[in-house]
Amino acid sequence: MPDVLEMANVSFRWPGRSGFGLAVERFTLKPREKLLLIGPSGSGKSTLLSLIAGIVAPQTGRISILGTDIARLSASHRDRFRAEHLGVIFQMFNLLPYGTVVDNVLLSLSFAKERRKRAGGQTGERQEAMRLLTRLGLEQTLVEGRSAASLSVGQQQRVAAARALIGRPDLVIADEPTSALDRNRQIAFLDLLFSELDIAGAALMMVSHDETLASRFDRVANLTEIARVLSGEEAPT
Repeated sequence: MPDVLEMANVSFRWPGRSGFGLAVERFTLKPREKLLLIGPSGSGKSTLLSLIAGIVAPQTGRISILGTDIARLSASHRDRFRAEHLGVIFQMFNLLPYGTVVDNVLLSLSFAKERRKRAGGQTGERQEAMRLLTRLGLEQTLVEGRSAASLSVGQQQRVAAARALIGRPDLVIADEPTSALDRNRQIAFLDLLFSELDIAGAALMMVSHDETLASRFDRVANLTEIARVLSGEEAPT
């Protein structure tokens, strides 16, 4: 089967003469593969995830997801592609604070017609959202009617995971999704996350500082093995 993700000769720099930049010569992710990406704060992990998610576009190179080079798409087309094919668990969750728990999960289907169908369509998507939330350990009393702002950090993390998983995306990108959980809850969360990924047939690229999680993954990589930080004077080529 073709790779879910392939990056080739990618370079990117944030705006500004001395802006932070990354270069990736080649990186691939296989279907259903679970990859743990390790690296210290400030090393460029979030920049790499932003490139893969299509939140930003590289100055040079190719980022192919499911055979589509998202680097060639406009910003609006990248947004649509991400909505259909990717599930993203942001480090800061990006939940709507006064939206209900279920509405926050369903938000990821708003601009994804095919993904909405995979979630059960308008007649079944709410039931699927509640199933995921329950599977990820949220009590029924929290699922029905509560706003995201009323939840603990760990509970918000689970809502963000359910939002990323609904509609069976092809690739899930997770930025420190277990950082707010203790060891026992980390293990339980990963068990459930991996189970749902297997049901969806999705690949996972997860960022963490915690190297003790390595044994749970198919592959572990340090960011320095994937990307090179561009110096202040070095321009993308």
